[in-house]
Amino acid sequence: MPFIRSISGIRATVNDSLNKDIIQQYIRGFAQYLPQGSVVVGFDGRPSGTWIAEIVTQTLSECGLDVLYIGIAPTPTVQLLTEQTPDCAGGISISASHNPIEWNGLKFIGGDGVFLDAEQNSKFWKFVDSPDNNTGIAHHGTVTSLHNVMTYHIESITKNPLFSKAIDICKKRSLTVVVDAVNASGSRYIPALLKEFGCNVIELYCDATGKFPHIPEPLPEHLYELQNAVIQHNADLGIAVDPDADRLVLIDENGIAIGEERTITLCVLAALIMNPPNDKPENVVVNLSTTMAVNTVCKQHNANIVRSAVGEINVVRLMQSTDAIIGGEGSGGVILPASHYGRDSLVGTALILSLMTQINKSLSEINATIPTYSMKKTKVEFTGNFSSIKQQLRILFSPKEFREDDGLYCQFEDSWLHVRTSNTEPIARIIAESSSDEQTQSLIDKALTVFR
Repeated sequence: MPFIRSISGIRATVNDSLNKDIIQQYIRGFAQYLPQGSVVVGFDGRPSGTWIAEIVTQTLSECGLDVLYIGIAPTPTVQLLTEQTPDCAGGISISASHNPIEWNGLKFIGGDGVFLDAEQNSKFWKFVDSPDNNTGIAHHGTVTSLHNVMTYHIESITKNPLFSKAIDICKKRSLTVVVDAVNASGSRYIPALLKEFGCNVIELYCDATGKFPHIPEPLPEHLYELQNAVIQHNADLGIAVDPDADRLVLIDENGIAIGEERTITLCVLAALIMNPPNDKPENVVVNLSTTMAVNTVCKQHNANIVRSAVGEINVVRLMQSTDAIIGGEGSGGVILPASHYGRDSLVGTALILSLMTQINKSLSEINATIPTYSMKKTKVEFTGNFSSIKQQLRILFSPKEFREDDGLYCQFEDSWLHVRTSNTEPIARIIAESSSDEQTQSLIDKALTVFR
């Protein structure tokens, strides 16, 4: 079975590609890479996460590092604690994100609370790939279980002055929200946050067993039960998150999944409305594969939009260098520096509630004010030479503008195409967007020809 190592960490099927020896190899390499300090460890709730966490914590301890173990917790919680805990050297989130139950993985986090970038990963992997990466430490580190971590994460949002007005208004409106956390790490966190905003919460799949009730990637075709529940309970909103709760997808009051691309679009709108205008335009960062609707929102609010390569760390680094007010990815990932530099569904949820309450409109009404574009995403199995694919695509499309820092990104007059290899699966992703379904499908079909 596949074993994937990328800027997003490692990910594989458990017991074969992801076994004890592999886990120990990477943890020992990470221990050698890290400076002195403690390491935060949490997992996304998958049953396999329990025994993997035991290996991770034990190996870190054997390498002489102190472990702060937080159990089942969202990846953004691991990031937040790593960033804000004094003398913390790094963090590890045990998660395969949206992959099916037979998968798991390790996400490696630096002492600043963000994932390792390309240069940092290169240094880390040298330790991993060393013939003997045993650290040879004579003494063991300690393992401390932390409690009240969920409260800490939620209070980092509710006590942020940015949200104080919204919380007051939201408590008066008492919105009803249905939550599908696929029984994973968001099961307790999302409902608890919503209750702090005064919401009536209907928990659909929030038992924290890690047993996914459906395919865990929060795409509309997997969320029909959540859509029906929103209608059944006459709810104002439906919320879906992936297993490690870094992605947020929204269902409007009519039971319609508005699409993961609209999450970052609406959250950008919320951030720009909530922050008073400065003398100079604010910067917003999204990746190359994110919808043009963000451009529209930025233009309406006199903000600059800057695009990075796909991958959370790529967005974060560009946000830091441009002092961006908000950023994220079209997969439902929202990054708000006023909270921390990580994709965080809790922060995204707070932004959406703030937007709905301060504008005093339903989600569908707000969504209708933003132009809709036709985006299509497909994928094809691929493990070959992508340089050759890029050359063929450039000849085939002759784009007005193009970028090659992340696969091939082609910009046309009123549309775009992005073809790249995945960071997490042995596939190539093909994404296109235009003003019509026909035009978008034509771009996709044309790109597919080079893979046949």
